[in-house]
Amino acid sequence: MSAAAQLDLLDLRHYSGRQLRSLLEEEARQWRDLLEWDYSTSIELLLQYLDARILPGYVALDNGNVCGYTFSVYEGDKAVVGDTFAHATQSETAKEIEHRLLTHLIETLQNSPQVQRVESQLLLHPAGSLAAPFLTTGFRVHPRLFLHCDLKQNAALPATHPEHKLPEPLILRPWVNAHFQPAGELIHRTYRGHLDASINDQYRSLHGSLRFLHNIVRFPGCGVFDAESSWVMLDPDGGTLEGMILCSRVCDHVAHITQLCIAPRLRSQGYGRMLIQKAAAGLRQRGYEAITLTVTEENTSAVRLYEDLGFHARHRFDAMVWDKRELPTANR
Repeated sequence: MSAAAQLDLLDLRHYSGRQLRSLLEEEARQWRDLLEWDYSTSIELLLQYLDARILPGYVALDNGNVCGYTFSVYEGDKAVVGDTFAHATQSETAKEIEHRLLTHLIETLQNSPQVQRVESQLLLHPAGSLAAPFLTTGFRVHPRLFLHCDLKQNAALPATHPEHKLPEPLILRPWVNAHFQPAGELIHRTYRGHLDASINDQYRSLHGSLRFLHNIVRFPGCGVFDAESSWVMLDPDGGTLEGMILCSRVCDHVAHITQLCIAPRLRSQGYGRMLIQKAAAGLRQRGYEAITLTVTEENTSAVRLYEDLGFHARHRFDAMVWDKRELPTANR
């Protein structure tokens, strides 16, 4: 028997949170070390799903011991590869185990009649490290950047800054829950035809944009939403939003920009810069030491803005997309 044959891949729903806790805690340590991200809240949520036996995916077992896992979630006819993580065994590296898990999961998803599209953004894993199982099965790959900005030593993001004059009748206001619906409408307007709408198809519809917003404001997957550092450009007459920045707390001293969008008619006028400076000034005054964000590498204008504001690339990862409807008819 080969060394690789000792590794078994089994249904994740047969395993409890207790059986995966040590592996998930190991993953959480890597999130903190690499990205300064406290992943513990997400881990606790995963453990609840595991105990409910509702999370589709696979575990890798080395001589009966859990050494890796992967899972997906379903959104209508779309599946999202939520995560994969493994630690090395005596016979295989962590990367080899993760490749095997992903290969098995992708095969399952692509052969599921109800699944028309599969997306994945495995933020923890460096670009290219897990590309093979996706590329060999027809996925498109879009490299993305994880950018980091030190708030303690950054003249481009001062503790205070002059207010940027907004075109009438717009006013700048802190986030409140009443902004939820107009914020979803702004996201949908802003990303119409945008590169990122080909990576995350939630941007393509109002319903999807509201679902995306719900996930970042009310769930801990992108950190704990921080209304105090989130701002909107509001038209008080019609109640519409023309720009916004949303932030979350990802650890005790680091915030993450989960969304920055400016209405198409107001782009290239400095409002994105203004919103980042506004959020950063408040975060610095509250004792935060750093701010992070993610951006698609092909979005060069956004990358230039962030770099000009003192952000630098700390990590590069891949967004993967497969859409059955885009394949030649003979390959469907």
